[in-house]
Amino acid sequence: MPSLNEIKRQMKKANVTDTFGTKKEIKFLPQVLRKDEEIKYMTSGFLDGNTWLITCTNKRVIFLDKGMVFGLKQKEIPLEKINSIGQKRGLILGKIEIWHGASKILIENITKDTLQPMIDAINTAREQFKKPIAESGAENVPEQIKKLAELKSQGILTEQEFTKKKTELLAKM
Repeated sequence: MPSLNEIKRQMKKANVTDTFGTKKEIKFLPQVLRKDEEIKYMTSGFLDGNTWLITCTNKRVIFLDKGMVFGLKQKEIPLEKINSIGQKRGLILGKIEIWHGASKILIENITKDTLQPMIDAINTAREQFKKPIAESGAENVPEQIKKLAELKSQGILTEQEFTKKKTELLAKM
């Protein structure tokens, strides 16, 4: 769980510019973020009649509302569950729609300056989240070819079978 100072460092690195009305939520973030999470971007917006802190990490999008006096409302969407993101821009403020499954979350009153960076952060985080899954097969290819070569040298596979399977594996890279 990162410290508040670490969170502020990550916010600075992510060029976070608008967290209007979400000071309490930022102070609560150390209790919400996991050790392996990194803030990609955050902003404030209007959701369910209140101002919420919207934080995109490398794992999920987190929505926090600490309330006026006490309590906490928290929603989150894992990156792999996000289907699409829509936006509407006004003169000063905008809206983001995040679709997950058949549901959507609509965040309103996001400053126009933070609208596109938030959408970009979510889309980039989604792509990077999917990348290790796709690459894990490619990284495994040389190991699989080694095993096939051993099977060939043991006489279990013919030269033809080895070459065919090796070609298939290399095509995945």
